[in-house]
Amino acid sequence: MLPHLCTPFERPMLVLDLSTFLSLEWELRLGVPPGTIRQAFISGGGDRPWMRYMRGELRPAEFLQEFGQQCSGIANSSVPVESFFSEYTSSQNAVPLPVMMEAIKCIRAEGLKTAVLSNNFYLPSGESFLPLDKKQFDVIIESCREGVCKPDPRIYKVCLERLGVQARESIFLDDLGQNLKAAAQLGMKTVKVEDTNTAIEELETHLGFPLRSSVPYTSSVRPAMEIPKEPLQDYLESILGTHAKGSLVLRQFSHGQSNPTYYVKFGDHHFVLRKKPPGKLLPSAHAVEREFRVLKALAQAGVPVPKVLALCEDPSRAGFPLEITIYLIYFYPDFPPKWDSNIIGTPFYLMEHCAGRIFKDPSLPGLEARQRMEIYTAMNRVLCKIHSVDIQVAGLEDYGKHGNYIQRQVQTWSKQYRATETHSIPAMERLIEWLPSHMPASERLSVVHGDFRLDNLIFHPEKPEVAAVLDWELSTLGNPLSDLAYNCVAYYLPSHFSILKGLRDHDVHQLGIPSAEAYVQLYCDQMDIPPIENWNFYVAFSFFRIAAILQGVYKRSLTGQASSATAESTGKQVELIADLAWDFATKEGFRVFKELPTSTPPARPFSTWADPRQLPKRHYSGVASTPSSQLIVSLDGLPSRVQQLHHKLKRFLDAHIYPAEQLLRNYQVSPERWTPHPLLEELKEKAKAEGLWNLFLPLESDPEMRYGAGLSNMEYAHLCALMGTSLYAPEVFNCSAPDTGNMEVLIRYGTEAQKAHWLKPLLDGKIRSCFAMTEPQVASSDATNIEASIVEEKCSCIFTPLFLTGALDPRCKLCVFMGKTDPTAPRHKQQSMLLVPMDTPGITVIRPLTVFGVDDAPAGHGEITFENVRIPKENLLLGPGRGFEIAQGRLGPGRIHHCMRLVGFAERALALMKERVSSRVAFGKPLAEQGTIRAGVAESRIEIEQARLLVLKAAHLMDTVGNKGAALEIAMIKVVAPNMALRVIDRAIQAFGAAGLSNDQPLALFFAWARALRLADGPDEVHREAITKMELKR
Repeated sequence: MLPHLCTPFERPMLVLDLSTFLSLEWELRLGVPPGTIRQAFISGGGDRPWMRYMRGELRPAEFLQEFGQQCSGIANSSVPVESFFSEYTSSQNAVPLPVMMEAIKCIRAEGLKTAVLSNNFYLPSGESFLPLDKKQFDVIIESCREGVCKPDPRIYKVCLERLGVQARESIFLDDLGQNLKAAAQLGMKTVKVEDTNTAIEELETHLGFPLRSSVPYTSSVRPAMEIPKEPLQDYLESILGTHAKGSLVLRQFSHGQSNPTYYVKFGDHHFVLRKKPPGKLLPSAHAVEREFRVLKALAQAGVPVPKVLALCEDPSRAGFPLEITIYLIYFYPDFPPKWDSNIIGTPFYLMEHCAGRIFKDPSLPGLEARQRMEIYTAMNRVLCKIHSVDIQVAGLEDYGKHGNYIQRQVQTWSKQYRATETHSIPAMERLIEWLPSHMPASERLSVVHGDFRLDNLIFHPEKPEVAAVLDWELSTLGNPLSDLAYNCVAYYLPSHFSILKGLRDHDVHQLGIPSAEAYVQLYCDQMDIPPIENWNFYVAFSFFRIAAILQGVYKRSLTGQASSATAESTGKQVELIADLAWDFATKEGFRVFKELPTSTPPARPFSTWADPRQLPKRHYSGVASTPSSQLIVSLDGLPSRVQQLHHKLKRFLDAHIYPAEQLLRNYQVSPERWTPHPLLEELKEKAKAEGLWNLFLPLESDPEMRYGAGLSNMEYAHLCALMGTSLYAPEVFNCSAPDTGNMEVLIRYGTEAQKAHWLKPLLDGKIRSCFAMTEPQVASSDATNIEASIVEEKCSCIFTPLFLTGALDPRCKLCVFMGKTDPTAPRHKQQSMLLVPMDTPGITVIRPLTVFGVDDAPAGHGEITFENVRIPKENLLLGPGRGFEIAQGRLGPGRIHHCMRLVGFAERALALMKERVSSRVAFGKPLAEQGTIRAGVAESRIEIEQARLLVLKAAHLMDTVGNKGAALEIAMIKVVAPNMALRVIDRAIQAFGAAGLSNDQPLALFFAWARALRLADGPDEVHREAITKMELKR
């Protein structure tokens, strides 16, 4: 079979052909001469109305007019073609043929690609007419969208190109000879669809596997997983006796990454066979004998599991001849029959095949919200039932060791990981050291499934009930919370994750699925246990265990032992899963840290001390065991997930942003500049599609990663510096100020209603915002100087300041406003913060302002008055007198975002300088050989690296000892970064000469912004004063 075989279908669901049954029946019913419609379809050449309509050249109304005239000419009477097309496109006529739908499912089950290559048209609604489930196809080619129809060779080539296959690797089905001929001329195999069943038979011959009587979730047995049929058939005949008739059908389930699982049909009997994989195995792994035992015991305890029928292993352990054992299996259920493992080469057991529904996608597409809630409730209920089994009554007291389950599991999976390790994974090294020191203080004991997730459950075909729980390979006695945490990992995985689809980027509330918190609470309520404080530990452990399992699958794939077809790609995801585990370990660290007594400040493992005797030991390792000693200064030391984000950012900047900069700079001085350039919006959509969106939100503020990427401040520092190499990049990735700070304010302090109204559109990049705090009458560097007044009047607030802000962007819909509500209160309790819609009456733009002569369109800066502006009290953030507190919190991670970007400014300026001096000659030699230029390059590199290290150190301390503990480094970098950038940019401008001052390079804008940030991020004088105070107290 060809390795990348695809099967493009012309009409895969074979909706009734326009030219046959439907048109003839309609014509007879309306008295139209038979064959009129058919004749109009095929006559008139390539410019006939039907062909132009299918190429998208005619609108529906234009087509119906021209087609009606053509049909009326053929019939010599008026033909109401609108009636015909209305019937044809109605849902009751767009009915798929079951035999073709089944064939498509069989083809996809074998891992082959399918495509639709359709001559179709647009409906009056603007949608294309293609009545099929598009999810069943890898590629969909529609003539009306492509502007070309079959049999034009171009449309076939487009299809093959998008499938990524050669013509000889494809089979094309169609009912028209001219279309088949064109495909054959390109080298495609062809099947003519005159009779559906005949076409299916011919396609089966080409493919080499059946396309009818499919068994859901199965495919042909993969070559490496084949088992001998003849001994197995003899074995089944011995069990079933005279009841066994017919041939043996054997297929492999896609489930079972470890123990191969097969569907067995023999006569009228349907079984599932589960066996150990071939080859040398790790000790105690793949124990099908244990699965058989626990399934049998749990069935008797009322847990929904498949009924086990026979266990086949070493005959010496049974001690009974074949005939006696067959008798015992049916008449003595407590007796575990055992057979010679030489039947298929490895031990196995048989169980009944349970028909029902398996949901592989946790978002449950195709179900209603109510049904989704019922499915998740049923899953939760059956997990509680498993954990409630009385192990003594069930005879499972010796099914596993008692006590220290998590500790033993960590040891086991650490050993398993070491035994299958193929390369060093930093996150796994950290976890192997971290987990043993954070064990739960106490554990309950119950039966644990070990792999409890949605797609290991078979649900009743119609009811929201669990019919059977599958895959008990990892079951034992242990801590039931490990099952619950593993059951919830889907909440934290993205939907595009290839191994286990996740829910992280879905709105579970809208889907009707309980949130992770609600699901856990439901379990606690049903089990009558208190809330789980160290939940993040259990999730970290679950991801660690998954990573260890996948590493084993990957290692076996290298030797051909893995049972899953996706085993090789599965193993390659180990680093991603390990990084997720470490994310949750970090969250657990934050939880423990926040619960520590706050009477004494936390230790500062990284600092620059004046007394050399107080110097801490230096750590130069890129990866350390705990977050407090992990200062990563190079990309190589970052977790693989962050490295991938950095690489994607770099590619995006190179491909899309740098090439567009000159266009955007020119636009900023054009008359249209106050309207956002459409290219920026296009780039935002591309960035969002690539997962480069809302990267700024720190793990501390968003521990469940509901809104952002879950990066630490230090990890984001590396990405933010890269974004800083272009003035336009932060907005493209939705990481630009002041939106970032305002979004974090809403996440930290906003009510659910405020989040729904403002946070979601900000996170989606649909609107922008501004922050109002600077007033012209006072020194706004001291936030307590604010004079803007906020007065409560019944149910509204009134405030009348005059101040400067950046709020002229037409997309700016929200102002976060800080003003005084109680001038008589203590100095830092006088201020409050409000959410002010920018379209509120009373807001007036007095004049736009420039920065170094630049108006910064379309965002802009303006002098704005807020006069008698009334807003509801619900717009108050956190409460009256909490404004200064919010302002300090707003300056959390946002404290150093500008500093991170300034490092990027400087890097880009130095890169441009090096390029310039290498291509210019003055006084007889290249500028790059001039002494002053060379000294400037050296000074720039020195200063950039010094600033970068201080930025990373400040970010690291924010992650480990908090923003207050990092106050000194934050103050220092706010002085260092803008001054460093100014010097580096100034050298680059000098090297460019006049060109450096022009709009043809980003240098002038870089310089203007760097200078502005010496004020916007707090005046140098204020930061130096703060540094001095802290230094003198040491």
